[in-house]
Amino acid sequence: MKKIMLVTGAGRGIGAAIALRAAKEGYRVAVNYQNSKEAAEEVVRKIRSGGGEAVAIQGNVGNSEEVTRVFKELDEKLGTLDVLVNNAGILASYRVDQLDEENLIKTFEANVFSAFYCCREAVRRMSTAHGGRGGNIINMSSVAARLAAAVAGGSVYAASKGAIDVFNLALAKEVGLEGIRVNGIRPGLIDTEIHAPRGGLEKMHELAKTGVPMGRTGLPEEVAEAVIWLASDAASYVHGSVIEVAGGR
Repeated sequence: MKKIMLVTGAGRGIGAAIALRAAKEGYRVAVNYQNSKEAAEEVVRKIRSGGGEAVAIQGNVGNSEEVTRVFKELDEKLGTLDVLVNNAGILASYRVDQLDEENLIKTFEANVFSAFYCCREAVRRMSTAHGGRGGNIINMSSVAARLAAAVAGGSVYAASKGAIDVFNLALAKEVGLEGIRVNGIRPGLIDTEIHAPRGGLEKMHELAKTGVPMGRTGLPEEVAEAVIWLASDAASYVHGSVIEVAGGR
């Protein structure tokens, strides 16, 4: 039976690349999105046109009740989850002396709370302690967590991704004996639309020339390959780890 993967924030960018690559690998894919309905449905269309199976599931994964609904819909449409990829997130680009409570909460809901809520539902389904058959959880961090902000004004974003790194390891220690492997990915400068508020891809390409040892930005597909490997049996002894896809940055 084909395994089932849920990718949050999968309508565009890295999430879409992961969903498409997973389908090629034989996964049945749940493409989660919050607002980008047309983009998510296009990802599903591409998967189905290639002979794969996928569904689009709307939901704000930064909201606990909506996450419960998303997973219930997943259960009904595809079945029991095997792989969760916590990819949903947003950028935050402002100095601490410029932030307000609403923006701070919004960033942590999208980047941190979403991972906690989704992992809660995933563990309830995957853990052998709950009668599950095991599974894989992959959390999307960022090289910003290690650099303590990849760009000026990115302290809030870096802090949220630093929280993901710590959560990733802590969760791995909690569920390692329950058939669940937990790992993370730290992407660097990747060609996606998320950089539009910071000057777009042109600015990212210029930054990469001097700030990335490989001299270039990465592609969403390169991040997707790392995710697929972590989810596979080839990574069977990789647990509580973080893989950097950042060109040596």
